[in-house]
Amino acid sequence: MEDRRPARTNPKAIAGSRTDPRAEGSALREPNAPFRARVESLFGAHFERLRRYMARLSGEPDLASDVVQEAFVKLYQRGSLPDEPEAWLISVAMNLFRNERGKQGRRLRLLTPERGERTLGDPPSSPEEAAIRGDSRRDVRAALDRLPERDRHILLLHGEGYRYREIAAALRLNEASVGTLLARARRAFREAYEESTDAR
Repeated sequence: MEDRRPARTNPKAIAGSRTDPRAEGSALREPNAPFRARVESLFGAHFERLRRYMARLSGEPDLASDVVQEAFVKLYQRGSLPDEPEAWLISVAMNLFRNERGKQGRRLRLLTPERGERTLGDPPSSPEEAAIRGDSRRDVRAALDRLPERDRHILLLHGEGYRYREIAAALRLNEASVGTLLARARRAFREAYEESTDAR
């Protein structure tokens, strides 16, 4: 059975360290490889990292999986790889996420409070799930929510190991400015995180 528990969130991972990007498959590096093989290689190398980024951005692991899968479907339907496939996938996944959030908001406005509780209410958490969703996770989420959108994206993308070039292309930034923006975003996150923990 699939484990649907939320992933643990580490404030140090967001504020400073970065994971090693997964090595790209050989088919992706081979320009003469068939298109399907190159997409499959890209999927194997980047799906999980992009899914983790979207899960941290949204706080909804199931939605993150859906939008990242849809982004890869759109890439396959496109019929050719863009110049910066990783950045293209990030941009498409973010757009799909915004669209889905807009649909969810419209659905909620159409539901009566009673139907909303019955349809969208979460089942009671087990003690284990409650522990996973503890104070640290809430503090990290609160700190991220206080940041400007660009800072959130830069921190989370960098935390998943995306290179400055990929971050710049996905967020339409000058690559030379990413390091400075990242340092500012880290400082802002640390300040927001400390405020969250001090408020408890």
